This record gives sequence, C-alpha cells and structure tokens, in this order.
Amino acid sequence: MSTIIVTVGLAFAGYAATYLNGLRQAQRQERLARVNRQLGEFYGPLFALTEANSRIFAAFLEHNARPDGRSPFAHETPPSDEELAEWRLWVRTVFLPNIRAMRDLVLGHADLLSEPEMPPILLQLCAHVSGYEITTARWEQGSYDQHLSVVAFPSEEIAAYARDGFAGLKREQARLLGRRRNG
Repeated sequence: MSTIIVTVGLAFAGYAATYLNGLRQAQRQERLARVNRQLGEFYGPLFALTEANSRIFAAFLEHNARPDGRSPFAHETPPSDEELAEWRLWVRTVFLPNIRAMRDLVLGHADLLSEPEMPPILLQLCAHVSGYEITTARWEQGSYDQHLSVVAFPSEEIAAYARDGFAGLKREQARLLGRRRNG
C-alpha cells in the first residue's frame, strides 16, 4: 500500500512540476512576444524617428544659423523673410512629417506603452503636432504671422524617453532569450 502511495505521490509531483514549468514557459513566451511587439511597433520606430529628427534639426541649424551660430528663432533680431521661408520649407517637408509619424505611433500603438498611464511627454508631443498643423494650415491660407507651434517640442525629453524605453526593452528581450548583454 505504501508503495502505491509513494508512486501516486511521485507521479502527482512530476505532473505538478511539468505543469508549472509549462505555465512558466508559456508566460515567458507571452512576455517575449509583447516585448518584441513593443520594440518593433512602438519604441524602435519612435527611437529611430526621434534620432533622425534630432540629426536633421542639427543639420538645419548648421546650414541656417546666424553668423553668431544661433538659430534665427533664438536671436534678438527677428528672422528675415528668407529665413522664415526656409523654415516653412523644412517644417513642411521634414519636421512635420517626422513629428506626425511620432504622434501616429503614440495614437496607434498606445497599447504597447510600458507605463500604465499615458506619459505626459507623449501628450505634449501630440499637442505640439496639433499646434504645427494649425500653423501650417494658416500658411496654406497665406498667413505667415506665426512660424512655431503653440506648444513647444519636447526634443530632449522625447529623445530620452524613446532611447531609455528602447534600451530597457532590448535588455528585457535579451534576458527573456537567455542572453547576457554587456553594458
């Protein structure tokens, strides 16, 4: 009788261990799938867009800075008509498409955020885009009295958010895959 009890007990323990291991593996696979989606559909593209935007803005400043090296918008002397026309060109063709793509990522993939609530920096990004959309709509009507969004672009903050989110998820991905990363 005790042999039967020991056998049944060992079989039950083996079954429980197998079940719990399978459950743990399934949860790990689900987490890895989510991390991969977060990287591929939100944080990766957001990071690439913020980096590209930062670099192209630096190129704009390099080519359009005043003799003292400052932006026409960060100067005591207001921008000239030529400087404003050049700014409008860059906004329409480069900056606005980039920030719209960032906004669209936020709106289309909010389910992939790491945080339980929408981060204020992402809300500011969305508001900045809307502010530029009204500014460019006025340009289309021939009104050039405004050249900036009514909401400031959080360039450093959004870049840090995207960079940190991407890096953290890459570390998590490596951990879930059983790899060690240096750094």
